[in-house]
Amino acid sequence: MWRDTLLVAGKDLRIEARSRVALSQVAPFGIIALVLFAFALGPDRAPMAKGAPGLFWVAVLFSSVLAIQRSVSVESVDGARDGLRLSGLDPAGQFLGKTLSVATQLVVLEVVLGLGVVLLYGASIETYWLIVVSCGLGTIGLAAAGTLYGALSAGLRIRETLLPFLLLPVVAPVLLAGTRMWQAALAGGTPSNGSPWFHLLIAFDAVYLALGVVVYGPIQETA
Repeated sequence: MWRDTLLVAGKDLRIEARSRVALSQVAPFGIIALVLFAFALGPDRAPMAKGAPGLFWVAVLFSSVLAIQRSVSVESVDGARDGLRLSGLDPAGQFLGKTLSVATQLVVLEVVLGLGVVLLYGASIETYWLIVVSCGLGTIGLAAAGTLYGALSAGLRIRETLLPFLLLPVVAPVLLAGTRMWQAALAGGTPSNGSPWFHLLIAFDAVYLALGVVVYGPIQETA
């Protein structure tokens, strides 16, 4: 399974490196979202700094939909999905590989958006480890849930519009927990400030990773 995970992740990441879709579309979309939020809040940096955690995660969620749609679309042409079915690769490995690929892209995106939040909103990070933990766990949850729901919508003609409808309500716990942990990090919080939200992200990640490993194969067979 782990060998197949690395094979699928490497395939998807090579496709993205050659097409540069994430670089030319997903990252600019997230940056534009941050800029528009800044315009909406006005020139006063105090409200922007206060709302920076939530605005960061909203931009990440919207951008992640594009990254996940891209991950689904690369297998919707030239019989690529049928080729994966016939390849003999472990379905659990396929799921984890696509999750790893999406997560890698989201990590790069979050670094860019995090710098944007600091520069545009004047946010001052006091506890860096809370930021790293929240982004790491949130990324895993977004990638796992997105890969699973992307597979569910892959065989439908309306997958481009159906995926956000399915995914965004489901990942609300990531938005909530990630925002709270960012708020604790900006305020110089102690480990106890982020502990409940840390546990929520751990539970969310565990549920969707386990669910994806179990049901990804049957979903692929029926898609």
